[in-house]
Amino acid sequence: MTKVGIIGGGLGGLTSAMLLAHKGFDVHVFEKNDHLGGKMMRMTLENAQFDFGPNTITMPDVFQRILQKTGVNPDDYLQFIKLETHTRNYFSDGTTFDLSTNKEEMINLLSQFEGEPAKEQYAKYLREIERLYRLSDRYFLHRTFTSWRDYLSPDLTKALLQVKPLQTLDSFHRTFFTNENLVQMLNRYATYIGSSPYIAPATFAMIAYLELMDGVYYVKGGNPTIAEALAKRSKELGVHLHLGVEVTKLEVSNKEVHAIELSNGDQIKVDEVIMNGDLLSVYPSLVAPEHRPSFSEKKIQRFEPSISAFVLLVALSKRFDSFIHHQVYFSSSYKEEFEQLFNKKQYPTDPTIYICNSSYTDKSVSPDGDNLFILVNAPTSSTPLDLEQYKQVIYKKLKRYGVDLVPHIKAEMIIDPTWIQTTFHAYQGSLYGPASNKMKDAFLRPANKARDLSNLYFVGGSTHPGGGSPMVTLSGENIANVLISKYS
Repeated sequence: MTKVGIIGGGLGGLTSAMLLAHKGFDVHVFEKNDHLGGKMMRMTLENAQFDFGPNTITMPDVFQRILQKTGVNPDDYLQFIKLETHTRNYFSDGTTFDLSTNKEEMINLLSQFEGEPAKEQYAKYLREIERLYRLSDRYFLHRTFTSWRDYLSPDLTKALLQVKPLQTLDSFHRTFFTNENLVQMLNRYATYIGSSPYIAPATFAMIAYLELMDGVYYVKGGNPTIAEALAKRSKELGVHLHLGVEVTKLEVSNKEVHAIELSNGDQIKVDEVIMNGDLLSVYPSLVAPEHRPSFSEKKIQRFEPSISAFVLLVALSKRFDSFIHHQVYFSSSYKEEFEQLFNKKQYPTDPTIYICNSSYTDKSVSPDGDNLFILVNAPTSSTPLDLEQYKQVIYKKLKRYGVDLVPHIKAEMIIDPTWIQTTFHAYQGSLYGPASNKMKDAFLRPANKARDLSNLYFVGGSTHPGGGSPMVTLSGENIANVLISKYS
């Protein structure tokens, strides 16, 4: 029986584990933390439960399909709740906009910002973002890059030229809308991949398709239920799940990984290895430089890390009427905010604030009051910060919007980029691996297979097809398919 060692129990690793075990592989998952799911983890303060990312779920069919591939009914494991009106956006001029999958509601709201042309412009916008998504789904998302030759496919090249790789996301949105608030609201999709809308390619407008047409979802019981469902199915299929044990070294000879060394001193012989961790930090920590000449320290330093996050988990003693499931309080100058983040490597002086209040949809996760996951974009962990002082910046800004949290706080916790770096071995605390600010990093993300080692594969947000729960799940499926084909 072919033995596969999987380093890291995030969504990508769990997906590979589940699909490979279903096909008869002997699969072992090694996770340094005491939970599975990576950044998709549960956290609790008082009796309020929080999801530490991701808070926004799209593409539920991805998770349902991989469960179904193992011979079960996905509805027995996951119940997705669609949020029709999903995100309330607050702008510095006092206006608001509720994003929705209801087309008529969207047109009515857009007309208040754009006037009579709104209906026609929105129809054109939806057609274009759907086109971008369909091209990506057909030619890019399900393709596995295990060799540089995979990038030379004529159909891939043709598709890349059709997805506006040379236009920025900001420029793209300005071809449809003139209102600055609307452009700012739509430009925020760049942050879903940890990048800047003023640099990232227009291709990523396809994320808007997922939210505005396909839908935004919440999983009953909390979004980490997805990870728990994959872990449960993996266990049912015989996957060996090793929690609280860290892989410390990969034993290599003749350009092949022969064994995995663990923090408890054990050495596990393996035939194949899948690394589900941040490629920029985990790979170099486990494999000596002489065994990875194609991935040198110099090459690693050429990658620009994506943005990180400053997070507040806040359990309240009351519920605010103004909150829905998702809300965003925008900065007065988005361009200045990203200038500070990427060019000056500073915390924004006027940050855009995202808040998830999952108890709006599911009271069971916080029966006594709102459970607020508050996030602002942050530079990487190399930037020092007074945590308490910056927390007050956020609370004061929310108070200016009429949301005075402080008198109603029962418990709170601060999470900064250093915590993210330590907890998840995330490169400089980045959330999404390399940023997608350069065309190379957007379309030619690190391949899913080590160039120098014949049996080492990569899954997760730092490799192809990119960050976000559905994408990392697809990476796990893609590599499982490669190994299944290899041994069939």
